[in-house]
Amino acid sequence: MKKGNQHNFVICIKNEDYAVSLEKRKIYEAIPDESAEKMGQIRVVDESGEDYLYPSDFFIKVEFPVEVEKAVIQAA
Repeated sequence: MKKGNQHNFVICIKNEDYAVSLEKRKIYEAIPDESAEKMGQIRVVDESGEDYLYPSDFFIKVEFPVEVEKAVIQAA
């Protein structure tokens, strides 16, 4: 994941047992959390607007060109 003030994005590819909280194929912001990563989890701002831990294999990390990242942030 990126460091500093840059945003980290992931795309949801699974949502078993979390259909209300996560939508497949949707972009989410991930919050760096080294402890979670060691446990195979990722901290994500979900549909509630809060950040929660989910299995890492539910997501694919993505990096966007600067203009796309700005548009995604503005759309949030």
